[in-house]
Amino acid sequence: MRPDGWHLTHDVDEHLARAGDFLRSRPAPHTMPLTVIERLRTDGPDAYGAGAAVFGRLERAGEVRAAFHRLPARGLSPTALTPEGADGLAAHLAGLGYALPYVSAEHRTAASFADAWQRHTGATPTLRGRLHLYRLGTLTPPEPRPAGRGRVLGAADHDALLRWCDGFVTAVGETPAVDAGSWATSRFADKRFTFWEAPDGTPVSLAGCTAPVGGMVRVDPVYTPAHLRGRGYAGAVTAEVSRAALAAGATDVVLFTNPANATSNALYRRLGYVRVTDFAVYDFA
Repeated sequence: MRPDGWHLTHDVDEHLARAGDFLRSRPAPHTMPLTVIERLRTDGPDAYGAGAAVFGRLERAGEVRAAFHRLPARGLSPTALTPEGADGLAAHLAGLGYALPYVSAEHRTAASFADAWQRHTGATPTLRGRLHLYRLGTLTPPEPRPAGRGRVLGAADHDALLRWCDGFVTAVGETPAVDAGSWATSRFADKRFTFWEAPDGTPVSLAGCTAPVGGMVRVDPVYTPAHLRGRGYAGAVTAEVSRAALAAGATDVVLFTNPANATSNALYRRLGYVRVTDFAVYDFA
């Protein structure tokens, strides 16, 4: 039996072999590690850019109780931790000489780790923002449904997809921008996308989703250009990709929302999504 405590590795297969059952036991709150690990496993170690990802798992009496991952040049993403667990992880990583630009986790865990990291390193945490995590209950398609249909994008749509994803990034203020050169390591490259198209074939809204892993699919992103909003297109395309995920066997269909966007939060609740918890991101000076 392995000793109790945190065990770190750069080997995604080793991490998945030890922590996979734990991560799959709560597919909704573990949506990020599940999809990150699956992408690294299928696309290779450079899927998120050059450099080695780091994985960690907390073992007690031979069982995994928590896990984290850190992608190259990015912050820490742990699963839920008690305040004591967050302090133990912060002390362990600080003792190994890690420098972290941010932590992203369930909001109580993120806050506990931010406080602990400041105690152990002196780095000052600043709350960057929060996100709501929703899980689909009973899908309720919008009524009336706007005219048109959903269409899954193929290879011939890549140039159009680049433009739409760049439009989304610009609209929400994300960085870096999306272009042909950065596409392969962007957060969009492993998604499957669907257009909602008007009856004449003009795309009016876009939704992406992750491949199924552990029975979980995450809808991300959903984007309608500003001049086409308010016509029900976002609801239609979200319902379409959600229906397709359920038809493919997904047991957990999830998505994140910006708490400040009352319109999108109300829309997803009407479609049958139920708020599970909040996530938070703290930057470290």
